[in-house]
Amino acid sequence: MRNAVRSMAGVSTLANLASAISARAEEASIIAELKAGSEDAYAWLIAHYHQPVYGLVYRILNDPADAADTTQEVFLKVFRGMKRFHGEASLKTWIYRIAIHEASNQRRWWFRHKRRETTMESQSPDAEGQSLALKDTLVDEHDSPFECAAHEEIRGKVEEELSRVQEPYRTAVILRDIEGLSYEEIADILQISLGTVKSRLMRGRFALKQRLEAYAKEVGRDLGLNVAPVPSLEVGSD
Repeated sequence: MRNAVRSMAGVSTLANLASAISARAEEASIIAELKAGSEDAYAWLIAHYHQPVYGLVYRILNDPADAADTTQEVFLKVFRGMKRFHGEASLKTWIYRIAIHEASNQRRWWFRHKRRETTMESQSPDAEGQSLALKDTLVDEHDSPFECAAHEEIRGKVEEELSRVQEPYRTAVILRDIEGLSYEEIADILQISLGTVKSRLMRGRFALKQRLEAYAKEVGRDLGLNVAPVPSLEVGSD
């Protein structure tokens, strides 16, 4: 029995390895076509990454017009930089790194020049009419403050409070709990250590839970939630 289990585990490991090799080979082929200027490859790139990049940028900027402009700038940077991309990271990691960099620059510019302006555009759906709410099921629910996000009526509140969590902790929460990236991918994108990723994620989740605590208590009885008080958090700098 034990040998059979080990054999099955070995087959599973080999299957995962084969899948990973196949995925890397496919990505290498796409990158080669992108570098060669293939229109089909660029069309695939936009179709595959435009919505995820827009969603990521939107949650950093919290403004649909700025997010649309910044997303366009991200893909211009991707197109211009493709020939200099040598596979030091995965294509997804590289694109997300550019997206966060551009969104952060835009956010700094907004605080310097635009914070006194008031947008006249709706903050709810995007240009295609798709909701920008949190995913129905978050990737990592363990020790996460997002239990209430499953309820449609309070998703907007979660989004609102998430937008107010201080950087860089908000970005860590977005990348892990919304985008579903691994700790290793987040470390690669942000170019920080795994320990710093976990520290920022803990702080971001804690800050969001603090912001949601009063609201959760307010609606918890109707939703059948058992809301525990948020303990104090004492951690060193990352």
